[in-house]
Amino acid sequence: MEPEPNDSFPELVTNLPEADIPFDGVRGWISQAADHQVVFLDIDPIGEVAPHSHGEQWGMVVEGEVELTIEGRTRRYKRGEAYHIPAGAVHSAKFLSHFRAIDIFADVDRYKPRKP
Repeated sequence: MEPEPNDSFPELVTNLPEADIPFDGVRGWISQAADHQVVFLDIDPIGEVAPHSHGEQWGMVVEGEVELTIEGRTRRYKRGEAYHIPAGAVHSAKFLSHFRAIDIFADVDRYKPRKP
C-alpha cells in the first residue's frame, strides 16, 4: 500500500534558509554544500515556466506531477520519479497541480537565500 503524501515539508526542511525565487506560488528551502545546492521545492499550480538553462540539475518528485520539456523532448514526471537536466540544456516546466520535489543543482549559487 502506497503511503499518503504529506501536504508540506517537515520543520527540518522549512527551518532551512528560504530561497529567493522570483515566481509567485513557488517556495524553496536551501541546503547548501561547498560544491552544490539542494533545494526542497513547493510549487502551486502556476502553469508554465519559460525555457531557460543553467548548470546540471537532478530531481525527485515528492508530490504531484510536472511536465518537463528538456531539449525539445516533453515528458510528465510524477511522485517517486526522477528527472535529470544536463548542464546547459534548454528546458521548461508546466505545473498543473500542487508539486513538491527535491532538486540538486551543480550550480553552488543557483538560488540565493531570501533576505528577511
